Amino acid sequence: MTMRILVHDYSGHPFQAELSRELAARGHQVTHSYCEAYVSGKGDLSGDAENLEVRPIGVGSTIAKTRFASRLVQELRFGVQLARLARDLRPEAVLIANAPIPTLVIAAAVLAVCRIPWVLWHQDVQAVAVRSFAGRQLSVAFLAVAWLIEHGERWCARRSAAVVVIADSFVDVHRRWGTSDKVSVIPNWAPLGDIRPVERDNDWAAEHGLTGTRTLLYSGTLGLKHNPALLVRLVRRVQDRSGEQPVRLVVVNQGPATDVLRTEAQRLGVALTLLPFQPYERLAEVLGSGDVLVVLLEKEAGAFSVPSKTLTYLCAGRPVLGLMPQENLAATLVDAAEGCVMPPEEESLEDAARWVVDVLADPERQRRLGARSRALAEREFALQGCADKFEKILEAARGEIDAVVAEEILTRADRSSSVDLARR
Repeated sequence: MTMRILVHDYSGHPFQAELSRELAARGHQVTHSYCEAYVSGKGDLSGDAENLEVRPIGVGSTIAKTRFASRLVQELRFGVQLARLARDLRPEAVLIANAPIPTLVIAAAVLAVCRIPWVLWHQDVQAVAVRSFAGRQLSVAFLAVAWLIEHGERWCARRSAAVVVIADSFVDVHRRWGTSDKVSVIPNWAPLGDIRPVERDNDWAAEHGLTGTRTLLYSGTLGLKHNPALLVRLVRRVQDRSGEQPVRLVVVNQGPATDVLRTEAQRLGVALTLLPFQPYERLAEVLGSGDVLVVLLEKEAGAFSVPSKTLTYLCAGRPVLGLMPQENLAATLVDAAEGCVMPPEEESLEDAARWVVDVLADPERQRRLGARSRALAEREFALQGCADKFEKILEAARGEIDAVVAEEILTRADRSSSVDLARR
């Protein structure tokens, strides 16, 4: 049985868009929504598939990432826009991913009033990231914000019809929140067809002067869970070990981290190419231009944030270095691909640099590691099975609301009958 489905992925990332396309291909009427104001690498949001419509929110805005009060107002406003979209579309089920808690709270409240069932696709326990950042700031105000975020996140989880988490580590959080009985674990994936291995010296590499130059490449967001200066310091150590052979750091990102990267690269004398997020249709070429692809994740993020860029890197078929906590699910995938995982700390950079230099010096090893990455992606990221699970969860969520409505109708009918009997 087909459904009217609203999928809202705040970030506009590739594999969420791929899921919407797959659901539409199965005959469901799908509206895919995202926040245009959130600057990040986007997926295929063209909306050119049958049964699929793409509807952005936050059009014409840019999120004030470094101004907390302004950002809070924006996120509340985006929640109102998302709620209006759901109210106007009247979907039979809604799936929400990556939404900031203020946005999610507004949307959840309106969906409850409108009796529209929704599923929380829990990509990150935001309270953990905010709480760790608040601890570093030693600020009462930030600690208060962390408390509010955690309670808002829990409130939303309790009001969802179902919860999809991306790793087993999330289940303990939901057990504390009293929501573990409606949790399903579906690991993230990446679009195998769109992100594929390409030649190292491709057209994109030539356009940006990267042919014939050994590169460490980072593509993706750099936010609270990252220390961008580590990237520059890593490349400085690689360069010191490489002697006269030049090594370049390529970072595809937009946001305040670019200033940190530029300043640190100038201080340490590191060759740096800084570029904004690239068109999705060229992402395979972008990643193919890296001799080693680097993932960065702060230790406070632990097991509750799985950087999707890691999954995309594996699809691209390149050696992967992860500066991340070992307990992170993405670290397990990098290990399985025979990549390198090191703690995101200054003390780890020498060992990480040694691994990179060895890989750069051995083309056959580069080829083998790249093949391992792609083979792992093809084994783990099958869309069909993931889409089957989401389809069943959304159908169950719709059925749950239908059952509640039916029970209320029967209850009202019973009351009416009792009143009629009393009158007689």
